[in-house]
Amino acid sequence: MLEHILVIARKEVLDSTRDVRSLLSSLLYCLMGPGIVFMISLTMNAKPAGRSVLIGMMSIFTLVSAFTGGMNVSMDVVAGERERRSLLPLLMNAVARRDVLLGKWLAISFFSMAGLIVTLAGFSFVLAEGTHFPLMLASGLIPLALLAAALELGISTACRTVKEAHTYLSMLTFVPMMVGMFLVFHPKAAAGWAHFLPIAGQQWQLERWANGGGMPLGIPLVQALVLAVLTAAAAACAVLAAANVMERDDVVYGNG
Repeated sequence: MLEHILVIARKEVLDSTRDVRSLLSSLLYCLMGPGIVFMISLTMNAKPAGRSVLIGMMSIFTLVSAFTGGMNVSMDVVAGERERRSLLPLLMNAVARRDVLLGKWLAISFFSMAGLIVTLAGFSFVLAEGTHFPLMLASGLIPLALLAAALELGISTACRTVKEAHTYLSMLTFVPMMVGMFLVFHPKAAAGWAHFLPIAGQQWQLERWANGGGMPLGIPLVQALVLAVLTAAAAACAVLAAANVMERDDVVYGNG
């Protein structure tokens, strides 16, 4: 089973890397945040209030990059194959539908994590605060990339065409953006139990680490681990939901 999953994931990754236009589009999306923050930082005189604004923007763009990194890939892995009528021949192989979806999810997760890494690397240069970014990636952001990939896979599975998938996936990227902007303007809303919620918890960690509050002084290790586990559990539930959708005959045999 694991061998089939890895083979499918490898095939999807290789196929996606051949689409240069899609890769450039994802790269521009991921570098847009650091570019905007850099231009805004040039207009500020390193004031504490100004840095707070830059960190707030950094957290929002980083959250969004987890979704934009794999968006172009996700719209093609299921919805695109349905539209090209290549999904049914794929499922006729001696591979469980669940394994097919898991392989595609791993491929989307690869690009989601790559988007996060590119964005964090850009911010480490712009904000000159790269010390805590590996900690951010290791605790809450990798599970967030897995969750973003799972949600995008579910949308692609439910959609019949690439155009339809593109519409809904573009709307999905507004979720971390709206949550992030709300928490920037209303930081007290993220207090207490909200620190354990996906997206809200990751933004809180991003801002604490960017302000120099790395472990163990800034964020308790247990709290970071709980957030990572809860986010990974949400990702698993989203993948399971996508697998249940794939079991429906109208999804597999329906017209594209």
